[in-house]
Amino acid sequence: MYEDLADFSLKYLRDKGAKYAEVRLEESSSNDFVLKNGNLEVASFSEITGLGIRFTVNDTLGFLNINLLEKEKIKTIIEKAIRVTKNSSKIGEKTKFSEEKAYTAKYAIKRKLNENPDDKLKKIFEIDKIIKNVDNRFISVDDTLTKKYYINSDGSKIISEIPRTTLFYFLTLLHGKKSIQRHFMHGSTAGYECFKDWNIHEALAKEVKALTDNLKNGITIKPGTMDLITAPEVTGIAVHESCGHPLEADRILGREGAQAGESFVKRDMVGEKIGSESVNIYDDPTMEGSYGYYLYDDEGVKARKKYLQKKGIITEFLQNRQTAFEFNLKSNGSARASAFDREPLIRMSNTLVEPGNFSETEIFEDVKKGLYLKSFMEWNIDDKRWQQKYVGSEAYLIENGKITKPVIAPVLEITTPALWSSVDALSKKMEYFAGPCGKGEPLQSMPVYMGGPHMRLRGVYIR
Repeated sequence: MYEDLADFSLKYLRDKGAKYAEVRLEESSSNDFVLKNGNLEVASFSEITGLGIRFTVNDTLGFLNINLLEKEKIKTIIEKAIRVTKNSSKIGEKTKFSEEKAYTAKYAIKRKLNENPDDKLKKIFEIDKIIKNVDNRFISVDDTLTKKYYINSDGSKIISEIPRTTLFYFLTLLHGKKSIQRHFMHGSTAGYECFKDWNIHEALAKEVKALTDNLKNGITIKPGTMDLITAPEVTGIAVHESCGHPLEADRILGREGAQAGESFVKRDMVGEKIGSESVNIYDDPTMEGSYGYYLYDDEGVKARKKYLQKKGIITEFLQNRQTAFEFNLKSNGSARASAFDREPLIRMSNTLVEPGNFSETEIFEDVKKGLYLKSFMEWNIDDKRWQQKYVGSEAYLIENGKITKPVIAPVLEITTPALWSSVDALSKKMEYFAGPCGKGEPLQSMPVYMGGPHMRLRGVYIR
């Protein structure tokens, strides 16, 4: 890597008058494969190296990126960025960062299995054989290794190496005039050894069988108020969309309004109750092997577990150094960028509902008539993360505590406080699901985990 150029860039920024400066050197290599209906449509390999640089002049924030890693070119671009930022300071928003501890650290996750391209393709074609009778199928697999060298003018120096492997599939099943769709992602901070942990062959076979049964035999239910049990996957998408996003401090301050949306949460709502006593929600980037894993964020702040809700009460927002200064707090290490040429934004990592004390049997046995939403086919939520909708993919009727008939495409429409206030029981067992979280302009897709336990909601409207 080009650590010497990163060091040079930081010094040159300070010499040119930057009050604060940080340099993020990234080197990323990746393999990508895409199969559509059994045909290989994409097989690519890429290597990208560049510098992402932020600084303040006259309390105005500047950002630049460069992949032409030569001293003279770096000097020219820094000088131009300094001039532009100084001119902007006459009319621009003032930016200050919270004071944070400087860290010197080095950490790496080593891949146990890094196969050659032929072996990788063999794995993918073996997966495709399992679903060869599905009407339309799409499979993508990618693995990435990202090395970072981060330094700032506070004295931090953090070196990291993180691999990620991802499998995504999208299935469409047809039966007469009816159809059902299913998309799902596996992701881990690991090499191809994670394929064994995912148990893809068995899981996919079961899923196709369940979807086929739902499509052929699924009933529609009469709209009405009933109890609902969400499996961990649905619990996960709900916590991500209706708790994680609205508690991002940049949204709360209105800075993401034109890009990723706003939030119904106001800056004085810490301590306000929006869920039941059963609900505890946290975000934890330090979980080893998780898709959203990191130990230091892209502002050099040490990552930690943070509770967003405790007993239904909002306890903490996701913060970066800019928003933390405005809230008179310390950052909780939530700033990440998807690549060297993107500015760090407040992002979720692994956002989860904490488990409860019930067995899964106990969760079900107290429901006389209700719905079990095992997976979702579609979701959407408004810009303020208030009103949301989840459409079931695999779903079942619950009668007298037992799972009975499959239900096709049931819909839950509910507000965020109504959702979390309806929860009265959570199971002991946790499950985690990988996903890409989109935010920013230009768009940044960030690896995250979503998940939690089985969750029971009392008296919600289903159609």
